[in-house]
Amino acid sequence: MAMQVGGGGDEDEVVSAINTTPLVDVMLVLLIIFLITIPVATHTIKVTLPRDANQPTQTKPGNVVLAVTENGQVYWNEVAIKSRADLLDRLEKIAVLKPQPQIQIRGDAKSRYEAVGRVIATCQEAGIYHVDFITEQPHSD
Repeated sequence: MAMQVGGGGDEDEVVSAINTTPLVDVMLVLLIIFLITIPVATHTIKVTLPRDANQPTQTKPGNVVLAVTENGQVYWNEVAIKSRADLLDRLEKIAVLKPQPQIQIRGDAKSRYEAVGRVIATCQEAGIYHVDFITEQPHSD
């Protein structure tokens, strides 16, 4: 006498019950993810962000305007700089003045960021502690 476990003896019987275990697993994983991420999004540290203040640039006779052209050529006021060493020498001479003259960088809109970055790095290396950027006002049509 053979013992049968389960339903009738037909092996091709269709099981109509849905297996909900995978659905419950997915719901639990999503619940854990939301419990971890929501507190991070809602709890932030309050800081006062700076306000944008456009002030017209006043070019004084002692200020130095460094222009960076589209091809990366650097100009000291209107004189072309031959090399990075030449720029560094000039910047080191004015870095020791009290007060330091204002350094203003005018970068062409099509110039590479790398060229402007090299000028800023040279200013930092020379001991210049304040560098301004000259930009154009956006036109409102």
